[in-house]
Amino acid sequence: MIEAVKESGQYTTTREAERITRIVLSALGGHVIGDERVELVRRLPEEAAHLIASQIPVTRPLTAPEFVDAAAARIEGSTPATARWDVGAVLCTLPGLVGDDLTDRILRHLPSGYALLFGKAELTPAA
Repeated sequence: MIEAVKESGQYTTTREAERITRIVLSALGGHVIGDERVELVRRLPEEAAHLIASQIPVTRPLTAPEFVDAAAARIEGSTPATARWDVGAVLCTLPGLVGDDLTDRILRHLPSGYALLFGKAELTPAA
């Protein structure tokens, strides 16, 4: 997973990719709940799974922009633009690791806007 994040985010060191991955997955962990959380933990590598599982579920999910802002606050030297890049670098690796089916189920439980962070189109139901 770390190598995929390193490549996706074009980070120069594995250590930097690991740091960003820890921050983003810790933030995501509180937003994924129920069966999707259990399945995500099962499908991720052990350390990543622990980051998700150890988070207390949030009482109010953050909007996608709030999620990026929260990540920016935890990433030293981050700006809103670099935080979007970092969040995307991590979350865009998840569909390849855990499958599109689980990713789509996770996205159904998150506020609108998260699909783009996962590298997916934001689909809206037909009226």
